[in-house]
Order: sequence, then structure tokens, then C-alpha cells
Amino acid sequence: LAFVDCKMEDVEDDLQLGFESEEEDADLSDGELQEAFSKGELKPGLNIPLQEKKIVNNMEGLKQCLSELRKKLPWLERLDLTSLPAPDIVAKAEGRPVAEESGEINAEDDFQREMFFYRQAQASVLEALPRLHKLKIATKRPEDYFAEMAKSDQQMQKIRTKLLAKQTAMERSEKAKKLREQRKYGKKVQTEVLQKRQKAKKAMMTAVKKYQKGMTDKLDFLDGDQEKGKKGDSLSKPVMNQRGPSAKRKYKDQKFGFGGKKRGSKWNTKESYDDVSGFKAKFAHGKGGKFGKGRKQKSNKRPGKEVRKKMKNRSR
Repeated sequence: LAFVDCKMEDVEDDLQLGFESEEEDADLSDGELQEAFSKGELKPGLNIPLQEKKIVNNMEGLKQCLSELRKKLPWLERLDLTSLPAPDIVAKAEGRPVAEESGEINAEDDFQREMFFYRQAQASVLEALPRLHKLKIATKRPEDYFAEMAKSDQQMQKIRTKLLAKQTAMERSEKAKKLREQRKYGKKVQTEVLQKRQKAKKAMMTAVKKYQKGMTDKLDFLDGDQEKGKKGDSLSKPVMNQRGPSAKRKYKDQKFGFGGKKRGSKWNTKESYDDVSGFKAKFAHGKGGKFGKGRKQKSNKRPGKEVRKKMKNRSR
């Protein structure tokens, strides 16, 4: 056990020393490591020395390559131009500083870079066109110029059929749309016609009812002249009162009375309560009479059995 304890203590010491050495190595900077490697204090293996690249400026070889690549051809065959960008007219008109003059060209700015390329191409075109005209080279395509198509006739025929199919589909959709709109308009007109018919029918029924009640004496609504019926048939209330009730109204008044209040017609009033002219004490509360209180006179009393036998014998 004592031997094992000693071994464990040795392992712990070694681990602590290892951690300390690693911390010391981590604390070393790159410059110190490079100095140690140059002095030979570091062991080779993980550290590989970097070889410095030799920069060679071989002017003679470059000139030789240029002479091999260069062909002494006229400018018309080469069409090469080296030019600065065209002046920025918009910036000058707006009063803004031009980037080339101030030297503030930012290569990371996409818009500024693309505008620089655009103006450089514009300057090249402005320089090349007069030279081509001077050499009597046409720069515009003639009107009767027919170039060879990049696509074959079969491919163009397929494209033409696709375009025609798309056009026909669009025409069909437009036609269907117009038909739907016409159907909607037809339904709207149909509903309006039905509403007019219902309105005319209702007006005719009201005119018939007015004629039946005696409110009018004209039969123009039977001829379909509903507008005249609306204006002239119906009489105002003062005119109806002056004319008096109709024959139908008179007959109903004669048969059923003159109308008036129906509900509560049998209720007592102050006048009827005070009026005692119709009171008879003889018959009040069932008193009086020869039958006594509460008795009713029996009429047509049937005789008994014996009396009926005697009456029968007498008749014999």
C-alpha cells in the first residue's frame, strides 16, 4: 500500500509539472518561439522553416514574350483602344465633385465601379466612331440586311407554335370573361324585370282593393294604365268624406251595426251604477214568490203511477 501511495504521488507531481510547462509554452509569444527556433533550442519535427520566395523581375523574358504575342496588324483588324472614362456630365450639371478628379474612386462601391466602366466604354465609342467613318467603314446595319439566325427553323417553329397557343388561350380566357360578364348583366336585367312585374302586380291589386272598397269608381287599371290609376283613381280623404259611404259600407252597417267600440261595452259606468230604475225587489236575490227562497216553479209536472191508472180507468 505504501508503494502504491508513493507511485500516485509521483504521477500527480508529473501531471502538475506537465501542466506548468504547457502554461509556460502557451505564454510564449510567436516572436520568442521564432527566436528559440533560430537558436536551435526547439526540437525539429513540428516546426517547419519557411523558405523565402525570391522575386524575379526578368525584363528580357517579358519583352521576348511580348514580341512573340504582338502581331503587326493594322488598327482595323485589332480595334484596340486605351482611353480614360468620359466626363461625368450629370455630376457637373448637378454640381457634384467628380470622383476621378478628387481621386476618391472606391473599388468596393459597385455602382461607382460600374459607372466608371460605362463611361470608359462610352469614351472608347466616341473615339472609335470617327476613326471608322474616316476609314469608310459602315457602323450601322442596312435596312435590307438579313443575318443568319442563331436558332434553327425548327426551334423557331416550336417557339411560334407556343406563342400561338398562348395567344389562343388568352383569347379564350377573354371570351369566357366576356360571357361571364354578359351572364351577370342578363341576370341583373332579369331580376329588374321580375321586380317591375311584382311591383305592377302589387299596384294592380291595391287598385282592385280600392275599387272594391269604393275608394275609386274608375276601371282604368284593367286596361293596363297603371300610372293613370295611381294619379287619378285614388281619391283623397276629404273627397271621400264629402261623397259619403259606399253601398257596400251601408249594407254592412245595416247588417252589423255602425261599428264603434266593441271591447268593454258591458262594463258598468258611474251612470249605470247610480240608475236603479230597473231594480225589482220581488225578484232580487231569489226572494219573493210562492215557492220560497231559492225555489223555482216546476212546470208540466208528471202525475204519479196511481193517478195515471185512475185516469186511464176513467177514460174507459
